[in-house]
Amino acid sequence: MPKKLFIETLGCQMNVRDSEHMIAELNAKEPYEMTSDSSEADLIIINTCSVRERPVHKLFSELGLFNKKKKVGAKIGVAGCTASHLGKDIIKRAPYVNFVLGARNVSKIAEVVEKDKSVEIDINYDESDFAFKDFRSSTYKAFINISIGCDKSCTFCIVPKTRGDEISIPVDLIVNEAKKAVDAGAKEIFLLGQNVNNYGRRFSGEHEKVNFTELLRRVSAVEGVERVRFTSPHPLHMDDEFIEEFAKNPKICKSMHVPLQSGSTKVLQEMKRGYTQEWFLNRINKLREMVPEVSISTDIIVGFPGESDADFEETMMVSKKVRFEQMFSFKYSPRPHTEAAEYTNAVDPEVASQRLHQLQEFQDSVVDDVMHSQVGKTMEVYFEELRSDGHISGRSDNNFLVKIKGSEDLLGQLLKVKIISAARMSLNGEPLA
Repeated sequence: MPKKLFIETLGCQMNVRDSEHMIAELNAKEPYEMTSDSSEADLIIINTCSVRERPVHKLFSELGLFNKKKKVGAKIGVAGCTASHLGKDIIKRAPYVNFVLGARNVSKIAEVVEKDKSVEIDINYDESDFAFKDFRSSTYKAFINISIGCDKSCTFCIVPKTRGDEISIPVDLIVNEAKKAVDAGAKEIFLLGQNVNNYGRRFSGEHEKVNFTELLRRVSAVEGVERVRFTSPHPLHMDDEFIEEFAKNPKICKSMHVPLQSGSTKVLQEMKRGYTQEWFLNRINKLREMVPEVSISTDIIVGFPGESDADFEETMMVSKKVRFEQMFSFKYSPRPHTEAAEYTNAVDPEVASQRLHQLQEFQDSVVDDVMHSQVGKTMEVYFEELRSDGHISGRSDNNFLVKIKGSEDLLGQLLKVKIISAARMSLNGEPLA
């Protein structure tokens, strides 16, 4: 009987891909059967996130639950960004944990499983040339990492301390991975990196020097690729060449996640984001002009240390000008090993909560308007998920979630759909003959 493996993945899509890499490398050594029940697993892995504070607290409460429910002899491991920055302290606080594997050490998974109390958290470890074995949780969509690490020094962000310096993965490895994914049935390629449009700045060793715009062209040219998505571009690196390729390349999906973080140039400088409010609006305006149907999402932090009422009003002003189709907004919380954690000009928590409520209330009204404006439109939708209510769902080119009545024989197909109704999170449609 094969051993059973349970993985819980927290956080971003890069963590999703890292979990797939771990599954592939473990299966290359001995077969594992995936399970959704941790109590029957021989190996339990939590792939963690440390971008916000709550996931760290959640980790130790979940570890305790897993330890109580696990079967005799089962191993528990902690991987990901929280593993990188807590390291040995995880085993000190939870001595039943068998191994700790940092976000920059995924290729070592098969080794650490065999060595009790192993801790591998070297953020300078270079996996950029490592050819991982194949495993994908979806037949229809392929996540592909194009870089590891981050070279930015945003004062609120722990990622450079957990994923190390930025190194681009060689273009031939990325293209080969795209070809394998297409051969396995994928039509959509999703490129992942902390700052994808900084791709090509640094490679490990001698590799062809290719920038992100050229990488988009190469991946789009792979036979069988019908859609290309990516996340996240950094506003600082959104040059005209990149925006123009995004606009004219028919295989690039017309949705983009562009993290604003704050609408105040003063706060952006305190965050060390490297751009101004004016630059951000200039880039967004160019996007909207060249691609009128583009859907733009963003991240915003409110209550950053020193944020005044006037600074917050600048964020509201930018939000009103752009009218983001989707927004992920959060109240600032200090993260360990970050510069902002040492700032002494904290915003009153109640004031920060009020600001967040105001921003989210406005954003809800925007989303309601945007979603209802889609009714009556025709969209091309790539269906990839079977739902329990007799429907299937997928994404339009510009990233709206669309549901239709249908069965699994429609999965993996691109269909023209007329939108007949809208809710805040999804659209309902009917396929056109």
